Amino acid sequence: MKAIAVVSPEPWNKGKLVGQKAPLRIRDIWAIRVRLQLADKTRDLALFDLAIDSKLRACDLTRLRVRDIAHGEHVSPRAIVMQLKTHRPVQFEITEQTRSAVEAWIRHAKLRSENFLFPSRLAHSEHISTRQYARIVKAWVTAIGLDPALYGTHTLRRTKASLIYRRTKNLRAVQLLLGHTKLESTVRYLGIEVDDALEMAEQTEV
Repeated sequence: MKAIAVVSPEPWNKGKLVGQKAPLRIRDIWAIRVRLQLADKTRDLALFDLAIDSKLRACDLTRLRVRDIAHGEHVSPRAIVMQLKTHRPVQFEITEQTRSAVEAWIRHAKLRSENFLFPSRLAHSEHISTRQYARIVKAWVTAIGLDPALYGTHTLRRTKASLIYRRTKNLRAVQLLLGHTKLESTVRYLGIEVDDALEMAEQTEV
């Protein structure tokens, strides 16, 4: 009886870098923002700024409707949405700069209260998909010379949270802003244990 060779399926992550996507630095944020402004990309600027401020997962960001963050054409300084993954509400701030960008997009696209904030240009989809969003993010980071393998949609979610933690060291505040149910999740998400340990090691001379 002949033995049958079993061929294992190729791992989905073969040849890919796996792990947390890096957050953007302040200079990266401004490099992308300025490029979008100069190119007059009204939608992308609104999407980028709101992604940074909201710290939402891609699935929640792409499903936002105008009424979730605005009254008419006026965007609120704060908003609250129900997270698709956890089914728990999360609040976020919307800075003046982001409000201006989003209001300009609402006017430009002539969006109504019930419309999706970022409608798809494809006939079979009402709003941009997470895959479309990922392609957009890839184009942003590539345009400023960053390695797209190291950055993704979670980069936008992590960026402001990481900056807030670095400035305040307030894990509880970051946990609330990210909508995490457990503090341990926030610790793992930010990768702060490793980063802080290395920082302390660098500052310690023997």
